[in-house]
Amino acid sequence: MRGGPGQSEPGQGGAEESRPGQGVRLLFFCEAVTLAHVARPLALARSLDPGPYDVHIACDPRYDAIFPDGSYRRHPLTSISGQQFLRALAKGSPLYDAETLRTYVKADLELISAVEPDVVIGDFRLSLAISARLAKVPYATITNAYWSPFAEPSYRVPDLPFARVLGPGLGQLLFNAVRPLAFALHTRPLNRVRREHGLKDLGFNLGETYTNADLTLYSDVPELIPTRPLPAHHQYIGSLSWQPEIPKPPWWDNIPQDRPAVYVTLGSTGAAELLPRILEILAPMPVTVLAATAERVKLGSVPENAFVADFLPGSDAAQRASLVICNGGSPTTTQALQAGVPVIGIASNLDQHLNMSYIERRGAGLTLRAERHRDSALVEAVNRLLRERAYREQAAAVKAQMEIYRPERLFPELIASLI
Repeated sequence: MRGGPGQSEPGQGGAEESRPGQGVRLLFFCEAVTLAHVARPLALARSLDPGPYDVHIACDPRYDAIFPDGSYRRHPLTSISGQQFLRALAKGSPLYDAETLRTYVKADLELISAVEPDVVIGDFRLSLAISARLAKVPYATITNAYWSPFAEPSYRVPDLPFARVLGPGLGQLLFNAVRPLAFALHTRPLNRVRREHGLKDLGFNLGETYTNADLTLYSDVPELIPTRPLPAHHQYIGSLSWQPEIPKPPWWDNIPQDRPAVYVTLGSTGAAELLPRILEILAPMPVTVLAATAERVKLGSVPENAFVADFLPGSDAAQRASLVICNGGSPTTTQALQAGVPVIGIASNLDQHLNMSYIERRGAGLTLRAERHRDSALVEAVNRLLRERAYREQAAAVKAQMEIYRPERLFPELIASLI
């Protein structure tokens, strides 16, 4: 391990000089509760010139399939299941309890000791705010700017049990009242384990809990998700996008070109049960549908204007589309906006609603509530985004801004500042 027990404050890394001839050793921690938290570290690792870096990636083995054979030095790392994570989201409960975080810290420290990295990089591995400081290794975290303590988001009530009973209107009023207390409860487990290790509390700010690191990297662009002036150790790195290395389906080269294409995917965290109904709604419309089931729903029949596969290369599908319909989460909306394509987000959880609120504010998409699905609302949204030129113009403007921020250029510069 590159140091003894202790604590480094933001902007004050504790690494020694990297080993001569071996490059800077980077250890990426993927918190495998959703694909996004694995895909972004992988995208960032892929952006690096391999020459100057010795890259190690720690990830739960359940995501082994997304890593090319022989790519990087890999290490098994246990994460809670995606089902457990999504259940907590659905209830509005803290995502991790103190015991889970204690287990995580122990596993983090053992891996850091074995690998001896110059820098650790995590994506929603909250325990690294403890373990990296104890190991005195500089720590960078990847996150979205809407979770920043310097952001000014508009919080929409997510799909919580009380909101289903009360409806969005009254549910929003109650959510506004209880949100500060609920967010404070989410910070308690991490603060408790920090105190046990002699580290100071991070307070009751959920944004601080999610972004605390020596270097906080926002996988966004400020023109889409702005913040108040940032401290030096908070930096926009640009949008990180990844798609699986899978063969295209046999129908890929036979997609009709005479009408707009709509790419539909509800991903690993969306309301997959809505996919058959979405295809039925789009069936009589003058569009061609490209749909991915993510192996989460079985389709009894497929409309004539729909082309369906279990998985599709999302960036390529977005490039072929005039409109993307998804769960509103940042992975697919990033692919859409990088292609200059407006997006409909059928959102359920708070992260999806936060992400879509900024896209709506920019005029590049529309949000629908998954738990309040209405056929007429989806038809209206599809027609509006296909017909009104302003949405595509705004999506194209966001694309141009995303092209300015190049992670492959920014990340090495920022990592160098830690060592």
